[in-house]
Amino acid sequence: MRNLKLTLAITALVAALPLLEGCVPAVIATGATVGLMSAQDRRSTGVQADDEGIEWKAAQSVPESYTAASHLNFTAFNKRLLITGEVPSEEAKAAIGEHAARILGVKEVINETVVGPASSLSVRSNDSYITSKVKARLVDEKNLSATHVKVVTESGITYLMGIVTDREAKVAVTIARTTEGVRKVVNVMDVRSDAEIKRLTTMPTLGTSAPAQPAQPAQPAQPAPAASEAPVENR
Repeated sequence: MRNLKLTLAITALVAALPLLEGCVPAVIATGATVGLMSAQDRRSTGVQADDEGIEWKAAQSVPESYTAASHLNFTAFNKRLLITGEVPSEEAKAAIGEHAARILGVKEVINETVVGPASSLSVRSNDSYITSKVKARLVDEKNLSATHVKVVTESGITYLMGIVTDREAKVAVTIARTTEGVRKVVNVMDVRSDAEIKRLTTMPTLGTSAPAQPAQPAQPAQPAPAASEAPVENR
């Protein structure tokens, strides 16, 4: 936990360094931060690199006819691709999801885009603030490492990704759904057995897995919302 808090502190410092003179310290700090976060990840370094490549390819795969009227975010974790944002039509939503599913290596596409005008800068800023609050609460949680959960917020809806145990998933969902400003929580976490998580935690992180076949958009189940707290949907 101390290492994680130190990592987040370094990250915040690095964000401020471009405003100051001297680039070398920033490069060193950034390298240390990325190295520590990567080592704590339950994905191999190869899969982490694959996920970054999937995000870039997905952004490039959007049909040109829809780019101007769309606001899109692509988040990949363990080769599962989450798409959030706003699109001009149902046709655009389907086309964007289909193009993303054709990317080599993508196991699953979770298309959470909504039809409507692109969100405003104020909405996006508020989403970033909500995400930071959820992350801060995850850092303070003793029963869960924040490095194992990726948080994305879009129009007040918080999405949780990661490779976790059932217990960790429940803790993360509870934290997110009780965070001020969160309207709904969408659980996109990959839940594994305790034995599998232990294996992933102790195994070397080098290497990558064989690329998967192109995926088809997922058809999620939607459980009933909970009362008095932000509702939760599982993917």
